[in-house]
Amino acid sequence: MTELPKTFDPAEIESRWYAHWEEKGLFRPERPDAEPFTIVNPPPNVTGSLHIGHALDNTLQDIVIRYERLRGKDALWVVGTDHAGIATQMVVERQLNAQGQKRTDFSRDDFVAKVWEWKAESGGAITRQLRRLGCSMDWANERFTMDEGFSRAVIKTFVELHKRGLLYRDKRLVNWDPHFRSAISDLEVETKEVKGGFWHFRYPLADGVKLANGADHIVVATTRPETMLADMAVAVNPEDPRYKDVIGKDILQPITGRRFKVVADDHADPELGSGAVKITPGHDFNDFEVGKRAGFRAADMLNMLDADANVVQTADGLIPDRFLGLHRFTRDGVDGARERVVAEMKALGLLVPHVTRTKDGEEVESDAEPRTIQTPFGDRSGVVIEPWLTDQWYVDAEKLAVAPMQAVRDGRIEIVPRTWEKTFFNWMENIQPWCVSRQLWWGHQIPAWYDEDGNPFVAESEEEAQALAGNRKLTRDPDVLDTWFSSALWPFGTLGWPEQSATLDRHYPNDLLISGFDILFFWDARMAMQGMEFMGDVPWRKLYLHGLVRAADGQKMSKSKGNVVDPLGLIDKFGADALRFFMSAMESQGRDVKMDEKRVEGYRNFATKLWNAARFLQSNGVTASTSHEAPAAEAPVNRWIIAETVATVQAIDTAMTELRFDAAANAIYHFVWDQFCDWYIELTKGSMDEETRAVAGWAFDQILVMLHPFMPFITEELWNLTGARESELIVARWPQALYAIDAQAQTEIDWLIRLISAMRTARTELNVPPGAKLAVVVHDASEETRRRIDRQGAALARLGRVESLSFGETVAGGAAQIVVDEATFILPLEGVIDIAAEKARLAKALTAAEKERDSLSGRLSNPSFVEKAKPEAVAKAREDHGEKAAEAERLKAALERLA
Repeated sequence: MTELPKTFDPAEIESRWYAHWEEKGLFRPERPDAEPFTIVNPPPNVTGSLHIGHALDNTLQDIVIRYERLRGKDALWVVGTDHAGIATQMVVERQLNAQGQKRTDFSRDDFVAKVWEWKAESGGAITRQLRRLGCSMDWANERFTMDEGFSRAVIKTFVELHKRGLLYRDKRLVNWDPHFRSAISDLEVETKEVKGGFWHFRYPLADGVKLANGADHIVVATTRPETMLADMAVAVNPEDPRYKDVIGKDILQPITGRRFKVVADDHADPELGSGAVKITPGHDFNDFEVGKRAGFRAADMLNMLDADANVVQTADGLIPDRFLGLHRFTRDGVDGARERVVAEMKALGLLVPHVTRTKDGEEVESDAEPRTIQTPFGDRSGVVIEPWLTDQWYVDAEKLAVAPMQAVRDGRIEIVPRTWEKTFFNWMENIQPWCVSRQLWWGHQIPAWYDEDGNPFVAESEEEAQALAGNRKLTRDPDVLDTWFSSALWPFGTLGWPEQSATLDRHYPNDLLISGFDILFFWDARMAMQGMEFMGDVPWRKLYLHGLVRAADGQKMSKSKGNVVDPLGLIDKFGADALRFFMSAMESQGRDVKMDEKRVEGYRNFATKLWNAARFLQSNGVTASTSHEAPAAEAPVNRWIIAETVATVQAIDTAMTELRFDAAANAIYHFVWDQFCDWYIELTKGSMDEETRAVAGWAFDQILVMLHPFMPFITEELWNLTGARESELIVARWPQALYAIDAQAQTEIDWLIRLISAMRTARTELNVPPGAKLAVVVHDASEETRRRIDRQGAALARLGRVESLSFGETVAGGAAQIVVDEATFILPLEGVIDIAAEKARLAKALTAAEKERDSLSGRLSNPSFVEKAKPEAVAKAREDHGEKAAEAERLKAALERLA
């Protein structure tokens, strides 16, 4: 047994033990006959770095997998990374740009080869960082969404979905990123508030038609005037009396001269603006749906922008030449289509100015009403996203969603917490076709080939496609698949599918998926769709959705706010164990985690307390236990700690079954800090006989095992430094909770702790000198209490600073009284403190505390303060009120003791 040093270095311990675990294959020990338990990690982007959300998500997964491994299961945590189409291509393009080159200087194959070179050199940062967190993943079988086997699964899935009529090509609106010249997913769109305008224009009615009020035009309002070049209708509400007479009549669009109809649609809100809206189906998602209801086919909807968001001619050829080639907005100091359209409509007298008044009542006209517009941006490109009408590949998500919804309803998939079920069903029941094609070079190239007439032939290889096409010349689709399409196969594609294998049979379905709620639709639901379609069973039996990690004030973390927390910095400062324990203790179902560095520091102190406890035990001859079973014990304090150990195992087992990470963490925390370190060690100081050494060694071993899933590094270090072991802690045995809990011992030691705590509190409150020993008189004690006092007299004398204990009715002079159960413990204070002065001090302090309590109560009961003050000010007032109320109660109790 190695003597424990006074302090420990988390960084040194972490790097040494992680390397040992991985080198020895201990993350996936051979257990062919054990019950399998399988989870898969949400594959982080290969370009990524560990952020605080990763830290939470992966800590929770590692807690589960270490717990199940300790329980003897064949615990598999599948690990891998996502090829991250746009993000990775952007990184490599930036490198090329720094060298004076660009992507288009290379052939597609040469550029893709450069991406693979980048991955080999720089693509492993996130996996190294996951190791620093302590993630015990199956690195020996690490996967990548572009590796050969997984790519085969992706291509197979695309072809099979097409054969089954569940994947097709269609013309629809997509989120188009003009910078990348590609469609992107909703998750890659970041909505920002932008100062913009709300313009009003007069659209003339054709053929002399007028409104009921005599107007020969309809006023429409828009935040995007440039799109009027592709307008195809004006919509009004069918119940709006102002426009009932002109429904079906024609509008003559001023700049293009295009004639189109006034259509009736509930999308138009009579209470908003003029109640009439211009409809541009090819450049607005709502307008697209209005256009479909009005009878426009997607193929006939007008598109006025190219892939770079520059104006191009529409199919009807009505955009004037002077607009062609303009960018949609001002760029490089040149007015764009927006500015030119507004100027031209103003020149035609068709702009309705926005009128305001100065303080003096003078009218001031401006072209637009200032508005804050919720504007979509590409999260990586930083440019405004354009709803763009284009041909893309789509998955029939509506049909695929049926089976997962039924699985949630009948319990084959359990969503935890259940409050997310409503959100899940709401999205799945209203699901839209899933656009799976992207206009990139890096990714899984779509296995479709076109003949010269544009007819697609979908096959797993060009040879198979050619066989389908006959002698026709074929050209492969240049697009790649959305990364969410490939990652949707993660629960079974990582296990060898489409090949059938023992690994696939053994580990599918997975047992659990832990995921942030923010990717419930983008990843979780799609895994359920693909898993049930291709495997005929759910991908996992339980889905746990955790919240976000927010800043200490509850705000969402963002670089622009400067409140982003780097988990690696926290690991450097406090150690991985402290960060992991913070994440687990703060993870409460249905709630976000508020980052609090002070708490992380507190859990670093918790690790230090554990270390010091080990040093104390070692100095008293306590070594590693030689038995998994609890030792025989006669002393109540030893029977008590055995019972409390068993109760803690039971509490953790229950919490882990229910996925209540906070309850599990808090159970072991309070057992270690309060019961073992604060009381068991204190109660056994000076009385370490052989029985106590055996029990202490056994209990400490159980602590190390129970704490290991949460704090793996320090527990493994202590496990190996405190005695000879058959194996590393990571593959040890989880404690058994089968013993009957010794209620008699628990009751007696609980009584002892309450009595000593009450004595200490009274002494502190009454300013009794620390060194003063009191002759305590006990009144109304039952026979059981008398027996307890006899058995625990030594502990009471040492920890309660008791000189003697006797039984009687009262004492001469002033005294303090403590009631524990049926007995009253009288602490004589005559000659120990100035009782009159102490009463005066307590009364004065009580008056001050009550005054402050009542003042704060008045503020908090004032609606004006609660509603108008800053939230942090209200929270601080509530916290202060709670503290003052507790202080007043404490002082009042102290005064009553002296009465």
